[in-house]
Amino acid sequence: MAELMRMPEVAAGAAEAVLSQWLVEQGAAVAAGDPVAVIETDKAQVEVEAETEGVVIRLLVEESRQVEVGSPIALLGSRAELAGDPDELLRGLGVDAGSGAGVPAPERRDVPEPAPAIPAGPPAPPARPAPPAAEAPVPAAAPAPATSRPFISPIARRLLREAGLDGAGISGTGPGGRVVRRDVEQHIAAQAAPDAPAQDAPAPAPTGRADRPAAGEPVETIEHSRLRRTVARRLSESKQTVPHFYLKRTARLDTLLALRAELNERTGHRISVNDFVLRAVAEALVAVPEANVVWSDDAMLRYDTADIAVAVASERGLVTPVLRSVERMALGAVSTEVRALVERANAGALKQHELEGGTISVTNLGMFGVDEFSAIINPPHSAILAVGAATPQPVVVDGALEVGTVVSLVLSVDHRAIDGALAARWMGALVEALENPYRLLV
Repeated sequence: MAELMRMPEVAAGAAEAVLSQWLVEQGAAVAAGDPVAVIETDKAQVEVEAETEGVVIRLLVEESRQVEVGSPIALLGSRAELAGDPDELLRGLGVDAGSGAGVPAPERRDVPEPAPAIPAGPPAPPARPAPPAAEAPVPAAAPAPATSRPFISPIARRLLREAGLDGAGISGTGPGGRVVRRDVEQHIAAQAAPDAPAQDAPAPAPTGRADRPAAGEPVETIEHSRLRRTVARRLSESKQTVPHFYLKRTARLDTLLALRAELNERTGHRISVNDFVLRAVAEALVAVPEANVVWSDDAMLRYDTADIAVAVASERGLVTPVLRSVERMALGAVSTEVRALVERANAGALKQHELEGGTISVTNLGMFGVDEFSAIINPPHSAILAVGAATPQPVVVDGALEVGTVVSLVLSVDHRAIDGALAARWMGALVEALENPYRLLV
């Protein structure tokens, strides 16, 4: 029986989301749990799965469209219903099929509608039975629409639309002759190539400076991505509405670095200094549970697990996926999970639940040689720890001067949730854990 697939509430409290990409085509069979579409939220791209088994009768929303939560996005049904009238099915489900609100005209190339069209006109052929050669053009004309309107995958159709092309003349290399992304990219490149000499010919450019912008003019205009807009909005709101204060401590890491080298050699794990920092942050939250809180307008929310967000500068922008219950994780598990989160962030495959929760974030610029910096709190977290580079510095031990490897730590704190003395206690517990790293192995 036909049923509607609706836009899910992929983020708590979200009223709408963008249908970024279809992963199936009309006529495709899907099983329960199969990914059907990619939904783009403020923070990530989320794959939406089919809830039941069926056939995709019609895709009701074009790619890159903003859709309200709960609105129909696809019509699923049986193979027999695929050959029927989808508008009638939609009306039966209470959807106005004639409204055209975001519903693209389907390409039903695989539905055998041309076959009944041949017997539908039997009176015309008997009027001219004599010349058999006259019937030759009839079958020749039938394939013409198919070649002029090839079946095109959703992402290939979007590329064509952005390039201002209609897809005519493109040979598909996908299943069943379908035009896929690589076909469109090759077609666009082939069309651009002949134009290049004509564009270059009239340009004298004897000095190579003719195409440079005038002084003070931008060399490029880069449109903001949804993720960049979201990061800008959230951090602006944080700085304007959250009363920040900052604490700075340094920690000596000689023992930690020696332990890290030993573990990497013995276990084969590639454990980083940041993995130790994350485990030490969890240890500090356990030691000072009053700091494991989040401020809300009605109450203070306190947690008993160390859920820590990790700032990841992914290829798609800044995201902060959350590691759960870090206080129970071994260092090797922390290292493995962080790498997996980074890979999913770069691929745009983070799930929404991986970006929610936590009470504190950790951001590390030490690998870029940054000695010290302050970070903006990522709401609703109560704090963010900024980690600088570990560098050799003079330190005093028992009145004697020696060289030690020292890291600078700056904690940005929400003063509504955590007072200065409490934050200082937490920083003390963090430094204690970093300077005695063997306890992090337990």
